[in-house]
Amino acid sequence: MSEKNLTFKFCDQLVKDFEHVVKHPIVGKSSVYYTGVDLGTACVVLAVVDENYKPVAGAYKYADVVRDGMVVDYIGAINIVREMKHEIEEKLGTELIYGAAAIPPGTDDLDSGAVKNVVQAAGFELTSVLDEPTAANKVLRIKNGAVVDIGGGTTGISILKDGKVVYIADEPTGGTQFSLVVSGAYKMPFAEAELYKRNPENHKDLLPVLKPVVEKIASIINQHIKGYDVQEISLVGGTCCLTGIETIIEKKTGIFTHKPKNPMFVTPLGIALSCTQESI
Repeated sequence: MSEKNLTFKFCDQLVKDFEHVVKHPIVGKSSVYYTGVDLGTACVVLAVVDENYKPVAGAYKYADVVRDGMVVDYIGAINIVREMKHEIEEKLGTELIYGAAAIPPGTDDLDSGAVKNVVQAAGFELTSVLDEPTAANKVLRIKNGAVVDIGGGTTGISILKDGKVVYIADEPTGGTQFSLVVSGAYKMPFAEAELYKRNPENHKDLLPVLKPVVEKIASIINQHIKGYDVQEISLVGGTCCLTGIETIIEKKTGIFTHKPKNPMFVTPLGIALSCTQESI
């Protein structure tokens, strides 16, 4: 295994462990549980870790309560998070008290209040709100590079130097644009295009169709990393599940680009790792 790939061994193992506990929760005697709540444009994810910050349970649900990184269905978002919380609590046989959340970078003044209120209204004591790429780096552990979180509505970029965030940005391009292109190319309704896009069996045929959008995202990355010593790029977010997206971005940027085994779960796990017992 190369030195670069070794960097992401922790990330890939943590995601693998989380995928397992989503289907097979670990019921134990942890003194406390921490929950990461990821309100995505296409999918809401709850990741639960124990007192040692090891994954023990989780759940996810595709939903349309967030658009372009902003909560547009407040009641719907609360209900989804509350239902998933209760579902996990029943499986673990305990109450989930502490929760953390994340928002697109640079949107704190715009929407952090809504995200905070959703998490609290769902029954959590909110302990932390951080930007999504920074949360993802809790799992990625990049020292000098860029974390690119491509969600349904936006692409968030965090540049790190010596393990610290030195620059953040957010651009309105993501999975929604993928679905619009698929809808137009295949003459299908938007909702149907969303489902078609998620099926890995369709990715080989979709990649040439979506290549211009991926190249646009790569151009956005190039624009924001210009002038910084970015040695590697790590892709996270549900939109990055597109097979081959990392190859196009690496070719366009000329920078080593890594994609975790399941990029959709990196950010919610990072949010969970940021959760504490101190309410904000």
